[in-house]
Amino acid sequence: MPTPRLLIIGLDCMEPSLVFEQWRQDLPNLDRLMRQGSYGRLESSIPAITVPAWSCMMTGRDPGELGIYGFRNRRDRTYDSMAISDGRAVKFPRLWDILGEAGWQVAALSVPGSSPPYPVNGSLVSCFLTRSMDVPFTHPPELADQIRTWLPDFMMDVPNFRSDEKQRILENLYTLCDQRFTLAEKLIDQDAPDFLMLVDMGVDRIHHAFWKPMDPRHPQYEPDSPYANAIHDYYVHVDQRVGELLNRCDDDTAVLVVSDHGAQPLMGGICVNEWLIANGYLTLKETPAEPVALDQVEVDWSQTKAWGAGGYYGRIFLNVKGREPQGTISMADYEKTRDELAEQLSQLTGPQGEPLHIKAFKPQQVYQKVRGVAPDLIVYFDDLAWRSVGSVGLNSFFTVENDTGPDDANHAPYGLMIFHDPKQPQQGQMLEGAQLYDILPTLLGHFGITPPAGLRGKHLPV
Repeated sequence: MPTPRLLIIGLDCMEPSLVFEQWRQDLPNLDRLMRQGSYGRLESSIPAITVPAWSCMMTGRDPGELGIYGFRNRRDRTYDSMAISDGRAVKFPRLWDILGEAGWQVAALSVPGSSPPYPVNGSLVSCFLTRSMDVPFTHPPELADQIRTWLPDFMMDVPNFRSDEKQRILENLYTLCDQRFTLAEKLIDQDAPDFLMLVDMGVDRIHHAFWKPMDPRHPQYEPDSPYANAIHDYYVHVDQRVGELLNRCDDDTAVLVVSDHGAQPLMGGICVNEWLIANGYLTLKETPAEPVALDQVEVDWSQTKAWGAGGYYGRIFLNVKGREPQGTISMADYEKTRDELAEQLSQLTGPQGEPLHIKAFKPQQVYQKVRGVAPDLIVYFDDLAWRSVGSVGLNSFFTVENDTGPDDANHAPYGLMIFHDPKQPQQGQMLEGAQLYDILPTLLGHFGITPPAGLRGKHLPV
C-alpha cells in the first residue's frame, strides 16, 4: 500500500480564480495535479466561512444538521448568548473517523473544528480554535512534546492578523505554513499513515491582511504598496511546499487539494442593525454617541422585532413571542414578518444607488435539518462582497471599515478542489457543479468504503 494512500492538503480560503487562471503558470505543482487529475470550483456551505465549512466537508452534513451557523452561535434563546462553537458541537463522524473505523492509520493536522483533540486511530493536532498552547492540543497527548521538540515555537494561528503590523503578520504567515507542512512531512516519515490531512490557515489570513495592494478592484487599492506581491508570493511558496510534501509520498498516493471557500475584495460593510433601526425593527433605549457593539447598549426588547449580527455574512434574528424572553412577534405572524424583512432587504442599494444583489436565505429551505438556534435569515450582501457590520452608533447604512479590525478581503461562495489519483489519472478533467458536501462521499466511494446514510453530497466522477 502507498504511504499515505490518501493525502488531503487543505488551504483555507484559497481562491480558484487565482489558481486556475491568474497565477497558474507560477504554480507548477498545482498545475501538474490539475493536468493529470480533475479540478474545478467547489461551492461552499451557506454560510461560506471556515466554521462551519470544514466540518461540513468532513462530515457530509450541512450547517443546519450540525447546528453550527458561524464562528459564534447562539447557545440559547436569550439575547446575549453568542459563543464560539468548537469541535464538540460536531456530532457526526468525520472522514478520518470513518477511515479509522475501516482500519486506516490516520493523521489529521489543524483541520478547523478539531479542537479540543479527541481519540482517533492515529494522531490528531487541533486547530486555530485552540485557546492556548497550555491546553491539550494533540492526540495522543505525548505527540505535543514531540511537536515542541521538532518545532519549538509551534503556532496555532497568526496572532492578531487584523492589525496594521503588516511585516510581523507576513513573517508569522510563513512560519505557520512551514510548520504545518514540516509537521506533515515528519509524521509521514515517522508513522507512515494511510491517511494524512493538513489545513493551512495562512491563505485565509494573507487575504484578509494583504488584498488591498494586490487588486485594482478594491475600493482602497494601494498600487504602490511594498506588499503588492505578498499574496502571489505566498501562493508560490505554498505550491513549493506542496511539491516538497508530495516528494515524501509514494508514487501511488492519491492527492486532494481543497479550499473551503474563496476570497474577493471587501467592498465595504452594511450596518445591518442601523438599517433595522431605521426601518422600525430594532429599538434602542438610547442612541450611542460613537460606534459600539449591540451588546454594549440597552435594547428596548419590548419594542424590537429583529436584530442582527455582524460578520462575513448577515444573521438576522426575530424576537418571537414564547420563544425569546421578551418576544413581540406572534408565531402566526412569523413567516409574514420574515418574508417582509427579506423583501425589504432585497431592495437595499449601495451608497451610490447601485444594486447589491442581496440574498436572504431561510435555514429551513437551505438545510436538510435545522438544529440548535439558527438565525431566522442568513443574508449575503452582493455575494459576500460586502460584509455585515453589527455595531450601532454609526449613523449610516454603510462603512468602509470592518468593526473587528483592519480587513482587506471577504469570503467568496466558491472554493476549489484538485484531485489526482495516479492509479486513475483523469488528464485535466474539469469538474462542474461540485459542492463541498461531495468531498466525503466521493473519497469514501473512491476507496470502496460505504458512506454513512443521509449524506447531502454526491459522488463526483474523479
